This record gives sequence, C-alpha cells and structure tokens, in this order.
Amino acid sequence: MTQQQMTQQEQFDHHSDECNADPVAYYAAYREGCPVGRTSAHGGFVYTTRYADVARIARDDEAFSSSREATGMDGVAIVIPSGPGLEQYPIELDPPRATGYRDLINPLLTPAAVERLRPMIARHAARAVDAFIELGSADFVRDLTNPVPAAVTLDWLGFPEEDWARLAGPVHDIFAAPAGSERAQRGAEGLAYMERRIRELIRDRRAEPAEDAVSALVGARDEHGEPFGEDELVSVIGLLIAGGVDTTTSLTGSTLVHLSRNPEQRRRLIDSPDLLDRATEEFLRAFAPSQSMARTALDDVEIGGCPVKAGERVLIPWVAANHDPAVFPEPEEIRLDRDASRHLSFGIGSHRCAGAHLARAMFREMMTQVLTRLPDFRVLEDGLVGYPTNGNQKGWDAIPAVFTPGPRATGTSVAASPLGAAYDLTVTRAEPAADGVLALTLARPDGAETPEWEPGAHLELRLPSGRVRQYSLCGDPDDRTRYRIAVLREPDGRGGSEEVHALAREGVTFGVRGPRNHFPLVDAPSYLFLAGGIGVTPILAMVRAAAARGADFRVVYGGRTRATMAFLDELAALAGDRLRVLPQDEAGVPDLKAILAEAGPDAAVYCCGPTGMIAAAEGVCDELGIRPRLHVERFTGDDSLEVAFDPALNTEFDVHLARTGATLRVPADRRLIEVVQEAVPGLSYDCEKGYCGACETRVLAGEPEHRDSLLTEEERAAGKTMMICVGRCTSSRLVLDL
Repeated sequence: MTQQQMTQQEQFDHHSDECNADPVAYYAAYREGCPVGRTSAHGGFVYTTRYADVARIARDDEAFSSSREATGMDGVAIVIPSGPGLEQYPIELDPPRATGYRDLINPLLTPAAVERLRPMIARHAARAVDAFIELGSADFVRDLTNPVPAAVTLDWLGFPEEDWARLAGPVHDIFAAPAGSERAQRGAEGLAYMERRIRELIRDRRAEPAEDAVSALVGARDEHGEPFGEDELVSVIGLLIAGGVDTTTSLTGSTLVHLSRNPEQRRRLIDSPDLLDRATEEFLRAFAPSQSMARTALDDVEIGGCPVKAGERVLIPWVAANHDPAVFPEPEEIRLDRDASRHLSFGIGSHRCAGAHLARAMFREMMTQVLTRLPDFRVLEDGLVGYPTNGNQKGWDAIPAVFTPGPRATGTSVAASPLGAAYDLTVTRAEPAADGVLALTLARPDGAETPEWEPGAHLELRLPSGRVRQYSLCGDPDDRTRYRIAVLREPDGRGGSEEVHALAREGVTFGVRGPRNHFPLVDAPSYLFLAGGIGVTPILAMVRAAAARGADFRVVYGGRTRATMAFLDELAALAGDRLRVLPQDEAGVPDLKAILAEAGPDAAVYCCGPTGMIAAAEGVCDELGIRPRLHVERFTGDDSLEVAFDPALNTEFDVHLARTGATLRVPADRRLIEVVQEAVPGLSYDCEKGYCGACETRVLAGEPEHRDSLLTEEERAAGKTMMICVGRCTSSRLVLDL
C-alpha cells in the first residue's frame, strides 16, 4: 500500500446513510480504492475491508484486544462507537482470562448438545406458526423470527415462559430503535430488568438445580475448583441471551425477504429440502447479522501496509470479509450450493461464536416451517422496516407477509431433517468400475440397516486426513444393507480422490454423514438424462428409478473413451435402446443443442458431469427457453485453499492433553480431533475442514503438522497453535492445552 493510500479517509462511516443503503457496495468501493485507512468518525478509528486483514486481526489476541481495559472507556469494547451495556464475558475479555469462560460455555453448545435440543426447537417453531397460519398473514419478525429464538434460548437456559417476551424485547429494542429514542430508553430499562431476573434465577438454581443450562453453569467449577461468582455468571448468561435472541432473528428475516424477492430459489429449496444445510452457510455469508466488530491495538503494528498505533481502535467488518472476491467469487450473487464455509459471520479466533450450532438449528427449523407450511408467502415490500443503522447489527423490525392460510399442526411439529451425526461405514467391496474409477460398497460395521435415500442423494466421506468429500450414491435405494459410490482418481486434484484410492480396501472404515439430496428426481411426464464421465453416478440411480416406474426417458452418456466410462453395461441393461453412448474419441464433442432440442415439451432434463458440460447445458437451455426444466448436480466444495499432502505419510503419535491429564494414541487412519473428543466431549469445533478456526488449540510441546488453510507461514513456523480438525504431528508426541 502506498503512502497516498494511507491518507485520512474522513468520509468513511459504517453508520452513514450511504453504508446503510448498501453495505456491500460501500465496502467494495473502499476495498478497491483504500482497503485500510483512517477516519475521524466516532472519535477516530482504523477501518479494514479485506478478508485476510479482518481474519488476521480477529485471531491475533496478542496484538489486538477485545477488552474494555484496552479502550480506556467504560462502554462496550467490541463495537464502534462504544455504548452502554453489561460487560460481556468472555467476548470482552482476552485470553487467557477468556479461556475459562469459553470452557464453561462450550460443552453446552456442542453439535451433540444442540442435537438434543432439536425436538424443543421444533416444538417452539411449530407453535409459533400455528398461532398465525390460519390467518393468511403475519409480521414475520413479531410472530416468528423474534419469538422463536427467544423461546428456545430462554427455555434452554431455564427461564419460565412468563419471562420470555419481557426478556427478549429489550434485546430487540436496543438494535431496532434509533439512538436516543424513547424505545431505546425502554430497551435500556429492560436490560436492567433482565439483569435482575438473571440474578434471581442463578440464586434459585444454586438452591435447587434443574435440568437446564443455568443449572449447569452454576454447578460448574473454574480452574481452581471454585464455583463461578454471581457477577461472572450474570455476564455470561446475559451474553448468551443477547447472542441467542436477535442474531438468528436477523438472519432468518433477511433470508425470508430474499426468498420472497427470488421465488426461483425458494422453489429450489422446497423441491430440494436437503439443500438448506449448504444454503444456510451462504445465507450466513450474505446476511451476516453482526456486520462488524472492533478491536484495540495493544502495540504499534501494521495492517495491510497501514501503520497502526497502540491504543487505536480498529474496525473489523465481517460483512466486508464475507464479500471479498479474493475468497468468494462473484460475492454479490447468492448461490444456494456455494461452499461458503469460510464466511466470518460467526467471527473467527478465540471469540468465534460459541452458539453457532444452535443458531443454525434454530434458523433451519424456522425456515423449514415456512417452506413446508407457507410455501407461497409474499413479503409486503412497502411495509418492511429495517434497523435504523446497519453499521454493527443488521436486521428487520417488521416483515409483513401474506400467504395461503393453512391448518394448525395440532400438536405435531414439521421438523427439519436431522442435521445428522457422523457414523461409520466399512468397505465390503472395492473394485475398478472403469479406468481410474474405483467402485466402493459400504455397509454398517454392525450389520444394521443403512439410512434411506432416494435417487440424486450423496454421501459425505470424512477422510482420515480431515478432508471432506461428497460422492453420489449409485446403488439401489431399495437395498438397505449397503451403499455404493464411485470415485474418479484425479492426480491433479487436491488429494481427496487420491486418498480414497490409496486407503479404500475391504475392511477399511470411513466416517460418513448423510445421505443428503440436493438433486432430487422430480415427477415429470418424461426425462432426458445427460451424464458426463463420473457424473453418471447419480444419473444411474435415476435411470433405475425411471425404468422401475415405467417412465418415458432417454439417456445420453458421454466420456473421453469407453474404457473411462463407468457402469456402461449396467446402464445399458437398464435403458436398452433409450441409451445413446458418445465416447469423445469416437463421436467427438456432443452436440448439446441438437440433443436438448429433441427433449419433449414436458421433459425434465437432468445433467451431471464436468463443469464445462454443465455450463454448456445451461447456456443451451437458456437459448431454447427451457432453463426452468434443467436440473444440475455440481459438487461445489471449494478446496482451492486446501493444503496438499500425501496421506500415505500419516504416522501414529501420542497426544497428551495437559489440562485433562490424558495421553491418547492417534492411529494413522484416524483424525486427531476424533481421538481428542473421546476425552474432551465439550470440545469446540465446527467446519472440520481447517477453515473456520473454531478448533484452534495451543500447542505446548511437539511438532504439529499443519494442514489447514488459515494459519500464516509465520504462525506455522512458530508452531504455537494448530487446527486439530485436520492437523497431525510430525514428532512422536504432541502436547495440547486441553
């Protein structure tokens, strides 16, 4: 960055009308012209706009503080401008002071803990929709997105139902009311009531514990074996309420507004409900509830070429990072199948949101309720009321909507599909299906039935390296004893297929999730199936289903050569003369326009294959005016930043957990995090790909092998921390601060 680019940018103000109108464009303009700069707004601060800078600052607790002490002000330290409010533990503390409070919270919010809350979440969401579904209209904020997260959070904590509305209201008022307004004052008064009720509940649970989160908190002990003090618990519980109530309200509201404006994406989610899992991350990226936070520089440092002095306040806008084209191509587009797992909407580093799994569960349940019970909802644009400023928190105060009235659920819930815990499958057969293609048959080690699936579904393999890969199921859905997948070996890829080919043999066990289906076979009078290369796998299951039901269909299957085309004989047996085989070395490049022009007027077109083939099919369908009938499958896991390594070099090692006192053996074919979880069930983790930083752990001894895409070269060389979801050890023993 040049000296000219470091000049004062007086006009920058993330609370300005211009930024409120379009935060994404506002930050993009500064990212292009002056990505790091100073402004005198709100007492003066340094702003950032790039993903790399935001992530670096948020993770560097030694150089950038979250504490009120560092600011020298008696106000909230983590936003600009600072404002009044209870000090929030642990988010306004720096490590190591913050660590004990994170250890207090984390076990309550693990994926397994949140999974146990799902029936309660479903009950509250169904109950909320029941209250207005017969009316044909609602204010989604008042009737759904605010009361459901409030009920879930406060019920989980242990507050009685009569407290829910009174405790949730002030949190929403603080964000939704203009500064200095009567409503803002009412919100501040409500926070005082909330503090009083938290103290009362803490005392009640000390005297008589119950089965709730507050009881768990008051019963916990700190590192010295002492119970946490009342003031400490008030701060922690206050943060849990604030974080649980309005952030999910904001995300769900923004998503509902978007889907009302983009009905084709709403229809896709209705037709492919499993797609909501992946789309959730994209909605989080696009509609970050917390738009920005702040840190205070502890020393003179440099950010992106800009010198920053000790004591200066630094803005870290998650919204800008989430729309940095260096990480997310075409960031202004919302792509439901984008792998957006690198988004920073939950933060990154030691203060990453502990409630991320709970937020996702609440969001998915509310969205499933709407998509299944109010599928034709329409937001009334004229009645939308947003927050007065989006500088720190983005959200909606009113989202009026109309829809076709429907029946109450009469005590039952319309729950989302379970998030799905990982489970094991063992390879019972591994055999070549074509040149470079390995077909694997997988079954439960205990002989139990495999979960049901339908054509188009895929299985997620969690490899020993920590890599995660998706493979389409290509067997028979009626056969519940086993699954079949096929893996194309890609020598120039990032190593996932090479790892499967190297490891897969009879008796080897893989962790899996799923099946999930983002590519369902819809009912149609006829079908045209287009398969290219390994893209035949989901098509094979669809052809089997179409043939079984006596449907009218045609199949076109292309590949480089016949020898590289897997399951050709099996497909021919199913399709007979309805199959057209087009090896490129014999028939040349297929004429997609001619092929698609022959599709019947009501035919559903299914296409799976290389990226270029799918793009060409989309272009031709646009030209022919049949794009709505085209269904495509593309696995969009973005592994471009993955660290390449040879899994054959994995070695066994011991890991000693310093605080737990346990020493565990990590076999070559198991991930470090899987072994550690057996001794630390409350371990914090999320993406399991080495992207998000949730599992970053201090290394006390040993030589970590870094396989994440987050640490800098300097951090890797220092070896002070590692991402245990993907990392391993090059020495015989590793000691972790766990």
